[in-house]
Amino acid sequence: MLQEFWFNVQYGMNHVLDINAYDHVLFLIVLSVPYLFKDWKRVLMLVTVFTVGHTISIILATYGAVKVSVPVVEFLIPLSILIIGLFNVFTAGKGAQKEKVGVLFFSTLFFGLVHGLGFARELQMLIGPNDNKFLVMLEFALGIELAQIIIVFLVLFIGYLVQTIFRFSKRDWIMVLSAIVIGLVIPMLMNSELMA
Repeated sequence: MLQEFWFNVQYGMNHVLDINAYDHVLFLIVLSVPYLFKDWKRVLMLVTVFTVGHTISIILATYGAVKVSVPVVEFLIPLSILIIGLFNVFTAGKGAQKEKVGVLFFSTLFFGLVHGLGFARELQMLIGPNDNKFLVMLEFALGIELAQIIIVFLVLFIGYLVQTIFRFSKRDWIMVLSAIVIGLVIPMLMNSELMA
């Protein structure tokens, strides 16, 4: 039982940390780059909103309540990263991330829903006929949450070093990192089946 639990949690962590599926990491970078360690509650809330969206769509897809075409999902994932990256570039240094509910929360939930749909098929192959589907999905979601917290912590830590030791301004740090992510995500959009 414990072995199965740990396998599912690790599977969720590996899903986020997979170097070949770095879109998840890119999203977490643009999501957390505007924040400092003192904003950890807000960042944790954003990460959890993503996990909730991801889990909802996996549950809906696994139980057959919703079905979306793979090309649409593969287009929407980089699009949502691009939207947040552009939001960061245009609002860097203006405190837009301080809003209680705004584009970040809705796009984070949207990205979670879309990304969960993109992954639902793979997870369905993991769930055996005798498994408790709901329990497997919750264990998987726990793994996603843990991996996301690790990545966000690293982004905040590197941001702290860059801004403290190398004297980058917060605005420049947000602009540079967001621009790099935008540069990486545009080819993903261009190479998606919908754009081909």
